[in-house]
Amino acid sequence: MPRPVDPALRRARRLQIIDAGLTAFAEHGVGATTAQICRIAGIGSGTFFHHFPTKDSLLLAILELGAEETRAFFATRASDVAPRRTLLDYVTHAVADLTDPRAAAFIPVVGAAAMRPEIAAALQVEEDTIRTSLRGVVAEAQRQADVRTDLTADRLAVWIMLLIDGFAARVAGGGFDAVAETPLLIKQVEMLLDGAAFAPDMRPRSR
Repeated sequence: MPRPVDPALRRARRLQIIDAGLTAFAEHGVGATTAQICRIAGIGSGTFFHHFPTKDSLLLAILELGAEETRAFFATRASDVAPRRTLLDYVTHAVADLTDPRAAAFIPVVGAAAMRPEIAAALQVEEDTIRTSLRGVVAEAQRQADVRTDLTADRLAVWIMLLIDGFAARVAGGGFDAVAETPLLIKQVEMLLDGAAFAPDMRPRSR
């Protein structure tokens, strides 16, 4: 009789392979092989294919993990945390992965694979997850009069995403210090939320 599978061990092994995949894709691009991934992970090919039937399924799992982490971030926010604070904390959370040295090389890999329907679908799910989550928090911040109300919650959510995406694009371009520049990104998001960049007669409130 086979032993029952320990879900925690299975997840740990999957995350180990996912991390190795990130390294392999960053080092070798979309042409990274399963052999290279297995070597980095320190596993045999049988273990790899037990968890991921194809290399593309591994890339898909990396993207799905991003959406999962976004849902977890918003789900675990304490109810007593101000929605404005949640928005700013999310920006910090979203760009934290960009401080990983592998990020600059991995982002173009995703872009190159985006033409594949399953990859495009995963990217759309991640975008929809972020947009929906941000929209809800922005709407609550507007109800509390803690952010501007001259733009819809959805429009503000999209602009927050645009600022994060632009930041990621600069990281992918190389020569951009994500750690050093994150505080300035946060300031830009604060200006967006306060309306300073759109309405000269509105002044950011001191925090």
